[in-house]
Amino acid sequence: MSPSQRPGWSSPDAAGEIQSPPVRPATDRTLSEAAPSERQHVLNKRGLVIVNPHARRGRESIDGILDHIRARGLELDVALIGEPSRIPDVIAAASDTDSVIVCGGDGTLSTALRGVLRSGATLGVLPMGTANDLALTLGIPADLKAAADVIVAGRTRSIDVGTVNGHPFFNVASLGISGKLAANLCGDGKRRWGRLSYVLATLRALVQSRPFSAQITEGETTTRARSLQIAVGNGRHYGGGNVVAPDAGIDDGRIDLYSLEVDSAWKLVLMAPYFRAGQHGCLNSVRTARGTAFDVSTRKRRTVTADGERVTHTPARFRILPGAVRIYAPHGIAASPPR
Repeated sequence: MSPSQRPGWSSPDAAGEIQSPPVRPATDRTLSEAAPSERQHVLNKRGLVIVNPHARRGRESIDGILDHIRARGLELDVALIGEPSRIPDVIAAASDTDSVIVCGGDGTLSTALRGVLRSGATLGVLPMGTANDLALTLGIPADLKAAADVIVAGRTRSIDVGTVNGHPFFNVASLGISGKLAANLCGDGKRRWGRLSYVLATLRALVQSRPFSAQITEGETTTRARSLQIAVGNGRHYGGGNVVAPDAGIDDGRIDLYSLEVDSAWKLVLMAPYFRAGQHGCLNSVRTARGTAFDVSTRKRRTVTADGERVTHTPARFRILPGAVRIYAPHGIAASPPR
């Protein structure tokens, strides 16, 4: 019996009714309403560029890249912000722009997301972080000039946003090993070692982690679990290229949950190839489900991370906001894989 077929656990295909994002004030522009998933967007004459100097490539000069964008007729205001907590307010205050270009990694993008949801701006990505999982999900090139070409081409997609206790995220939110991993990752290490820093931090987190008791609720069904990690994915990629599920998409209106129910964290080393390919759901020690809402509670309060940043703690309410953000993405690249 596969994990998704266990008694008291929902099938990954049994998605609940999708709820619309909360109604925003009339001054906000709700980009997902009545908009096709892919369309051409006419750039405004002014855009806001957010640069995180602490991102792995945040100290690189991007003057040439910005000049390339300006040459297409877009005026740019550049904000160099080293304190991430300021980013949402800076974006929300930029009332004269409908395009926000974020230069950083997944953590910077997740922080900027709060401002983007408030302002209704179209999001552009110049991937300058370590993992760049959102860019990977959307097919945005790692080369910055090529990524800039995606923005100036004006092709956009409406994508979903996950939330945990009201904190929005693009890729994944989780508790367990991820909390240790977030504590072990540091900016200097990521800049020096790149993706290898994730491997080193993960090994350290495995040493520190122990199974914990949790209750996972979907609708009227509550399941008890003894887990090392519970993760809920909105997009396709997370953790430096791991796959949430084989058919997970960032525009499918659903979130994917998995729970790692092994007695030793070191067994995960042997399971790593399955997570890389998104095939972990076929393992008996991995519980999986798909839906639009999950609640997770634990005996001891545990840290919950979202896109690699510590944002809240259990009890945790995971939800989906379908089509909540419009983002520049390559033409012809599906945000979710073919069914």
